[in-house]
This record gives sequence, C-alpha cells and structure tokens, in this order.
Amino acid sequence: MTLEAPFDLLIIGGGVNGCGIARDAAGRGARVALIEQGDLAGATSSASTKLIHGGLRYLEHYEFKLVREALEERERLWAIAPHLIQPLRFILPHHRSLRPRWMLRIGLFLYDYIGGRKRLPATKSLDFATDPAGKVLDPQFKRGFEYSDCQVDDARLVTLNALDAAERGARILTRTRVTSARREGELWHVQAIDGAGQVLDFTARSLVNAAGPWADGVAGLTATHAHARLRLVRGTHIVVNRKLDPRAFIFQNGDGRIVFAIPYQDDFTLVGTTDMDHTAGPAEVKATDGEVEYLLEAIGEYLAQPITRDEIVWRYAGVRALLDDGADSAQEATRDYVLSLDAEHGAAPVVHVFGGKITTYRHLSEAAIEKLSHHIDWARQPRWTATKPLPGGDLGKGGLAACIADVVAAYPFLTPETARRLARAYGSRAKAVLGDAKTLEDLGRAFGAGLYEREVRYLMDVEWARTADDIVWRRSKLGLHLDAAQFTALDAFMAGR
Repeated sequence: MTLEAPFDLLIIGGGVNGCGIARDAAGRGARVALIEQGDLAGATSSASTKLIHGGLRYLEHYEFKLVREALEERERLWAIAPHLIQPLRFILPHHRSLRPRWMLRIGLFLYDYIGGRKRLPATKSLDFATDPAGKVLDPQFKRGFEYSDCQVDDARLVTLNALDAAERGARILTRTRVTSARREGELWHVQAIDGAGQVLDFTARSLVNAAGPWADGVAGLTATHAHARLRLVRGTHIVVNRKLDPRAFIFQNGDGRIVFAIPYQDDFTLVGTTDMDHTAGPAEVKATDGEVEYLLEAIGEYLAQPITRDEIVWRYAGVRALLDDGADSAQEATRDYVLSLDAEHGAAPVVHVFGGKITTYRHLSEAAIEKLSHHIDWARQPRWTATKPLPGGDLGKGGLAACIADVVAAYPFLTPETARRLARAYGSRAKAVLGDAKTLEDLGRAFGAGLYEREVRYLMDVEWARTADDIVWRRSKLGLHLDAAQFTALDAFMAGR
C-alpha cells in the first residue's frame, strides 16, 4: 500500500526528538509523516527523571553551552506547556566530605544567571536546624541550598508534540516498523510494516533519523554516513511509597554522581538515576538489583530513616542514546547532541540525530530543521515553536490553578484528585475529554483511580493509545494506582473496542 506521496519530510522515531521535529516541520508548512515502531514515548522518552532542568552537575564538566541552552529552554517550555510542567524547588545538602560549600555556591550562582532565569525564584541558603527538610535528613547534615528547576510529565510532552503536529497536517503512524530505506536521486523510498502486517510504501524528499537507541541501526539501514556514534547508557529509577518533602532533593555521591529524590504522583517519591553503559540490545532493558541497591545506598546516607526495599512500588529503566565522545565513564559522557547531515551532490537529504536530553528537544528540533534549510524551501520558514502553546497549554492569566478550579466547577461529581489530574494532563482541553457529562455515570465504565471510559475512548481516538500500558504508564501515569484486575479489565476493553 502506497501512502500519499511524496512527503516533504519523513521522520523515523516517535520519541521526544522525533515528535518535536514533526511539530516544528508541520508548523512550517511541510507535509510530514512520522513512523514509530511502538508507542509514542515507548522507550527512552518515558523513562526519564521527569525533569526540565539545566543539569547542575554538567557545570563541573565545563559544559557551559549545554547548561545555558537547557536553562533557556526551561522557562520557554514551562510557558508553552504550563499544565505539564511545574516549577519545583530542589534541596542540595552540603556534604562535608565532598564538594566544598564555596564550590556549590559558585555553581548555583552560575546556574541562576547564565540561562536568563526570569520567573523562577533564585537560590537561597538553608539551615536544617530550622528548615522542615532537616526532619528527614540525617543530623550530620547541617546546612545546604535550595534552587529552582521544573518537573514534567515526560510521555505526555511527547504525545502533545505529536498531537500538535497531527493537527497541523502530519501523519503519525505508531506500531509501524521501517524495514528498508533507499535513496534514489531527490527522493527517499521507505518501506514499513504496520501492526496488522500490512506493507506500507512511502516516498519523501527528506528523512530524519530520530530513532534514539536504534539510531545506529537506522543509519545503517539508510546506507548513509552518520559522522557520529552512539553510546548507550542505562538509567534506572525506583518509586517508593514515602513522601520526603514537597520539595525535591539532589544528593551528591562519593563516586561523582548525583541522585534525585523527587515528589511523584502526590503520594510517592521518585529516586534516580544511575549511569551504566548498556551493552545489550536497545529493547533489552531492565532495572537490575545492583542498580536498585546503589540508589538505596546513595540516598540512605542522607536520610534519618533510610528507605528499604519493601517501600519500592515500581522500578523502571531506560537507555539514553548519548553521543559517544570517548569519555572514560558513562556519567561523564556528554548530554549534548550532534546532528549529522548527509546530502551529497544534490541527493535527497537525511539528518541523523545523536544524543540530546528532554529539556533541549525543542531547540534540537529547530536545529534539525535548520540543517535541511540549504536543501529545502519550507525549512527556511520562520521559527515558531518557542511561543506557541502545546495542546491544552493556553491556560490564560489564571494559569494551572484557574484551570483546575474550572474543571472542579464544571464537573463537581469528580473527586478533587481526579479533577486535578485531568487539568494537569489536558489543560484547557480537559472539557474536550469530559464533554457534556453531568454525572459519573455519563463518563461510562469506571476502571479505577478516576479513569473512566470516556477518557479511555478519547485517548484511543485522539492520542494513539492502543493498550492499557499506553494509558496507565504513559498517557495518565495511573499505573501505580490500579491493581492487576483493573489493569486486565482495561486491556480487555481496549482490545475489544
């Protein structure tokens, strides 16, 4: 089956970079197709630490350009997705045996000012004898600092980029695997197989390889020169059934790494991450017992009451596709990105994406389009994504608080927790999900934890959800609140629809 052709741009990979590029290109008037072998954000982009941040520790590796770019993006992304991204204060205890206080103070001063911070509050010093954080910390920690970053629903950020791209005319094809890609003159000929086993043929004037951990394989498939190599680094996280503080913690460790402990889903704490070279295949990823033990020991040094294995309610791991810069250890590998263009002698161009972090996806997307601008007219259209809200992000002056209040007022039969979750997930589009419902019964079948049939149908019809995993671990993050029977019932409903 041949889809309408030719597309101006075909993107392989439905993670944050691929969907960001699709959104940017579609908004410049390009005819775009995006092909993803699984679900949107089904791999690395849903296995992050859920932060929009500059990367404080990267200053120690002199990556000032990367930190500045990420900090500049932090407030831009907060502005275009205020329902998904919220500011968060971070507590950094001073460890006498590690970095001296003057070094932390200088690093935080740079962090406050090199990225043009405008809306987020500045760093301040803390005395744990009077600050509430002292109650959860080991008494040996007397002082520290508090600074600002942001928290994000990572997988929803990806989905909303894809949704915006689709509303601007892009074709988004999930559960579709590319099997071949050959270049003939000014066109790419790409073949793929969808979930039903149907063979799809595409032609496109340009190609972007945004396949994340699979990027090396896709580069080989295209038989083009990629000018860079990947280093696969595994990051493991655990979620524990304990709330430490409304703020987040960042803990230094003796091996040079840092570990975050972040408020998560109201009732939990997210702890991560590790940095381990990953030698298995990109799809063969799991959180190992050794990595879990490392996280427990790392934060246990700081807490008055260490976390035990019995408190772990979820563990997950993802593979970050970093640029292989020859660093001695995984934690020292750069989080910057390289975009490699192959467009020799007027042939159809391809851009290979290597590296990057979720905070800089929008800037990376612009840079990828710029790479094509010498070869394709539409790529020279003005940049636009820095100021246009993502779907649901047009909250107005009242912001998220007003949006939550509006959902509560319009649907008083919802619990406050469900109303807040829906406002955070869908923003100004929450009413498009709930429609004209007047009672809980109007929302249809209840699957538990405030998830109802009407939302499930919306996610299937509008946001490409196909399985219970898609909904409870990526679209809604309700997996921690559903039991096995509820999960099975949801999966069966979706399969039979």
